[in-house]
Amino acid sequence: MHILLTNDDGIYADGIYAIYAELKKLGKVTVVAPDTERSSVGHGITLAHPIWAKKVRRKGRFFGTGISGTPADCVKYAVGVLLKCKPDVVVSGINLGHNDGCSVFYSGTVAGAREGALIGIPSLAVSLAAFVNPDFSYAAKCGAQLTRQIAQKGMPKGTFLNVNVPNKPSSQIKGVKITRQGLMPIHGRFRKRIDPNLREYHWMTGKMPVRKNDNRFDTYALNNNYVTVTPIQSDQTDYAFLPQLQRWEI
Repeated sequence: MHILLTNDDGIYADGIYAIYAELKKLGKVTVVAPDTERSSVGHGITLAHPIWAKKVRRKGRFFGTGISGTPADCVKYAVGVLLKCKPDVVVSGINLGHNDGCSVFYSGTVAGAREGALIGIPSLAVSLAAFVNPDFSYAAKCGAQLTRQIAQKGMPKGTFLNVNVPNKPSSQIKGVKITRQGLMPIHGRFRKRIDPNLREYHWMTGKMPVRKNDNRFDTYALNNNYVTVTPIQSDQTDYAFLPQLQRWEI
């Protein structure tokens, strides 16, 4: 098995190294990741500037290629420049912080997996629900297990898995839930601040969704200490509304 590994936290992040160690047990791993953090860049790609690449060593050994682009760029660059043939699976992560609900629209980690799906490669994104004191060990094992399964069973064209793991000891994780994407909006609040030159600015923030017991949705199941696995489609066409729209006089 040949696995392409990327992320949005950057090639020097702890999360990508943690899952790399587990994925190496499954087969060959090619790492292509941003040379610095590219969180929340969504599915952006680099068109107005060149993409620079450098070889990166970690713990005294060659680890992978860092590029001056986005996670989506990384997948494109790996397939279009570095590799002679497509990898069997694309893995994006492990992200520091959860990517549930509406985060899938903003997340560079999720975009890395989506880019793989768009070019016909079974893909998954893996995120850890923590911003401080992360323990990536359980998430790395979950990601590797799912990588093995999707390599064996395949995925529908254009579909990828979005995986979120609680930052808890394995004894406190209740299990795995196959979930729907939550739609609670995030990052919709702004905090006003004054800089040292007395200029006003605003810092975007948000209130996390309240805890509920509706474990059909990723946000709530994750809050309730379940690993969530959500199949995400790249085709966002509203097919139910399409016939009605066709009857409009446009």
